[in-house]
Amino acid sequence: MKPGSFTIVLLLLLYLLLIAVHSYGQTILVRDIDSFRPVEDVAVFNPAHTNTTLTNGFGIADISVFLHNDTLIFQHASYETIFLLYDDLEQKEFNVYLKKKSVALDEIIISATRFERELKDLPNRIVSVSAKKIEFDNPQTAADVLASTNEVFVQKSQLGGGSPMIRGFSANKVLIVLDGVRMNNAIFRGGNLQNVISIDPNAIENTEVIFGPGTVIYGSDALGGVMSFMTLEPRLSTESKFSSSVNLMGRYSSANKERTGHLDFRLAGKKWASVTSFSSSWFDDLRMGSSGPDEYLRRDYVETNGGLDQMVSNTEPEIQRFSGYSQLNVMQKFRFRPNERVDLNYGFHYSETSDVPRYDRLLQYSTPDTLKYASWYYGPQKWMLNVLNGSFMINCRMISELKISLAYQTFEESRHSRKFADPWFKNQNEHVDMYTANIDIEKRLNKNNILFYGFEGVFNDVKSTAFKRDYLSGDTEKTGTRYPDGKNHYTTYAAYLNYERRFSSTLTMFAGLRYNYVKLYSTFNDTSLYHFPFNEISINNGALNGSVGFSWRPADVWQLRINLSSGFRAPNLDDAGKVFDSSPGNVVVPNPGLKPEYAYSIEGGASRRLGGFAVIEASAFYTILVDAMVRRNFEFNGRDSIWYDGELSQVEAIVNAAGAKIYGLSATALIDIGEFFKLKSSITWVRGEDNEGDALRHVTPVFGNTALIFNHGRFLAEIYANYNGSIPYSRLAPSERDKSYIYAYDNDGNPYSPSWWTLNIKASYRIIEQLTLDAGIENLFNKRYRPYSSGIAAPGRNFIVAVRAHF
Repeated sequence: MKPGSFTIVLLLLLYLLLIAVHSYGQTILVRDIDSFRPVEDVAVFNPAHTNTTLTNGFGIADISVFLHNDTLIFQHASYETIFLLYDDLEQKEFNVYLKKKSVALDEIIISATRFERELKDLPNRIVSVSAKKIEFDNPQTAADVLASTNEVFVQKSQLGGGSPMIRGFSANKVLIVLDGVRMNNAIFRGGNLQNVISIDPNAIENTEVIFGPGTVIYGSDALGGVMSFMTLEPRLSTESKFSSSVNLMGRYSSANKERTGHLDFRLAGKKWASVTSFSSSWFDDLRMGSSGPDEYLRRDYVETNGGLDQMVSNTEPEIQRFSGYSQLNVMQKFRFRPNERVDLNYGFHYSETSDVPRYDRLLQYSTPDTLKYASWYYGPQKWMLNVLNGSFMINCRMISELKISLAYQTFEESRHSRKFADPWFKNQNEHVDMYTANIDIEKRLNKNNILFYGFEGVFNDVKSTAFKRDYLSGDTEKTGTRYPDGKNHYTTYAAYLNYERRFSSTLTMFAGLRYNYVKLYSTFNDTSLYHFPFNEISINNGALNGSVGFSWRPADVWQLRINLSSGFRAPNLDDAGKVFDSSPGNVVVPNPGLKPEYAYSIEGGASRRLGGFAVIEASAFYTILVDAMVRRNFEFNGRDSIWYDGELSQVEAIVNAAGAKIYGLSATALIDIGEFFKLKSSITWVRGEDNEGDALRHVTPVFGNTALIFNHGRFLAEIYANYNGSIPYSRLAPSERDKSYIYAYDNDGNPYSPSWWTLNIKASYRIIEQLTLDAGIENLFNKRYRPYSSGIAAPGRNFIVAVRAHF
C-alpha cells in the first residue's frame, strides 16, 4: 500500500469519529478500570433479586427497571463485585468501573482475533507474560521476556541479540507485533536476527505468544507463531479530578556489569491521558561461567595499534572481549476518549543502540593462530514507530466495533567489517521506510455468532548502499551492496474473515480465511561487481489460507482443543535479492525465481484441573512445509564458486526445497502446595527434517523449566532450574555444521551442542507500598554453556539487584 492511500483511511477515521459522537442516554456503561474497555455479561441486580439486567457486548445495560432508592450490585466471574446506590450512579454519570480479580477465572486474550476473547474459548496454544512477572524476572531485553515463558527458545549471536525460535521456526518465519502493528519488514532475514531487542522490556504491559500459524489474522511470516507485545497504556481517570503517577527503576547485574535506569510517568484526566517512558542500559563485556566446554573460552582477540593488527592472548578467557553495547528507548503515548464510543490513541516509539559487536564473527580463525576479523560490528540499530489507533463502537448492520490502525516505521541498520591485517573496512547500510494500515471489525450477530473481518495494506521502501574505506589513508571504493542498489518495493494487500460460533456454553468453534497478494520489485543499478544475468527482480504472489479450530469444555475441569491451519510466507527482499557470506567459504546470491512457502499444521491440546489445586496442560503439533525456503548449493552464471570478499566461495541461494516436516510436544503443570507455595514446570520437545533427511536449522533441543515459588505478604521468592538437552552432530543442520567455531566438539572431533542446566534464585520484597527491592542469583553454580546455535556463551554466575519506586 503506497503512502498516499493513508489519506483515504485517515478521512474514514475522521468520518467515523463524527458519526460516533453521541451517547446512549438513560443506560449504564460498565468498563474495565484499567483498559476502559466495556465488560460484557455483567449481572446487575438489587439485593432482593427482584430486578435484574445484563450488560451487552458494548458493556451497556438498561437500568430503567430499578428504583431510585435501590442498591445495585455488579457481578462478573472475572471482576470484583461492587455495590452502588442509584444516586451514586447519577453522580458518576452512569459510568461504572470494575477491577479484575487477582486470579481471574477466565484470562482475556487480545492477539488471537485482535479483539478481546476469553482464553477458554480459543483453540490455539497461547501463553502470556504480565507486567508483574516482567518486573520480578528483571529481563535485560525483550528477547529475555520471551525466554521467560520457558516455551520460546532464544538464540543469541551476540550480547546485543535475541532471535526467538518457536516450533522449529525463527527469524522471518515468526511474526513480531507491537501494539497491533507488525514489525517484520522486507529485510527480516531467514537466519537469526535481533530486531526484537528494539522493544523496551520496561515499557511492556503484557506479552502474548500464539503458537502455530497465525496467518489468518496476521498474514505472511506468521508460520511458527506470533509474538504480540502490548506496551504501557494511558489510563483515564475514573473521577473528575486530574491524577498522575511516576515509576522509577534502577538495576545492576554483575555478569556484564549492566546498569539500567527506567522512568515512566502517567497523566490522566476524564477524557485524555498520556504515558511517557524512558529507559537506558549499558552493558560491558559478558563474563561466561567457569565450568563447561573449553571451546567456548575467548582465548585471543585483536588489538590495533599504530595501524598494525596484533593477536593478543586473553588473560581472562572467561571475559568475552568486545561484546558490550548500550541502548536507549523512548516512548510517548496519548489517549483521547471523547465519549464511551470513541477511543483514540497515538504512540511514538524510538530505540537506538550503540555499535553492537558481532561476537560470533570475532571468533572465526583464518588459520589456527590468526583470527579472521580484526573488527566486525553492527552500526547503531535505530527503529522508530509512529502509530495512530482508533476504536469505535458502532452498532450498525455490518459493524459492532471497528478498529483502525495507521503506522509508519523506519529501520536503520548497518554492517562494518575489516579482516585481520587488511586496512579496508567494508560498510553496508540499509534503511527501510514501512507504512501499514489495518482495518479490523467485529460484528456480533447475536450472543453465539460473531464475525471478525478486516483489511491490511503494507508498503516497504528499502534503500541499500555500501562502500569500502581504507582506515589508514581514508581512501574509499565501491563495494557490493547487501541488497539491490536501485528501487526496492515490497507491497502486500490482504483481506480476512474469521467466524466464532458458540454451539453451547461448552463448545466453541473458530473458522477463518485470508487472502494475501504480495509484490516484490527490485532493480540493480550497478552489476559490474557481480555481473548478474538480470537487472531486476519481480515476484508477484497470491495466497489463500484458512484455519478451523474447536475448544470443548466437557466439564468445568477439562478443556480440549484441536486446530487445523495453513500458513504461508512470501519471499521478501532478504530471501530473493541478498548477497552475503553466510559462513566461511560460502556466499549467498539472489534467486529471482523464488516462490512462497506454505505450512499445513494440526494441533491438539488438553488441560485438566485437579481438585482445585493443580492444572496440567499438554499440546502436540505436526506441521508440513511445502516449497520450504532453505539455503542450498546454487550456480551463478554457470559456476558453483565465485570470488567474494577476497576468497573463493561456494555459491548458495535460497531455494524452494520439496518439503519438510516439523512435529513436537509441550507440557506444563502448576501445583499449589499449601497456602504459600506453588510448583510449576514446563517442557518442550521438537523435531524436524527436510525431504533429504537433513535436520532443520531452527529446530531446538528439548528444553524446560521447573520452579518452586513462595508468596506471602510483602515477600515473593522463586528457586528454579532451566535445562536444555543436547543436539548431537547427527542432528545438526548442514548450515550449523559449517559454523563449528561456535560449538563444542564430541569424541569424534565433530561439532555438537551439549546439554546443560542451571539453578537460579530470585526474590522481591515490598519495603513500603511505594518501594520494592529485587535481588537474584542466576546460574548459581557458574556453569559455562552456550544455548543452541548461539554465537556467545551465556552469562556465568550473575548477581542482580534492582530498586523500584512508585509515586
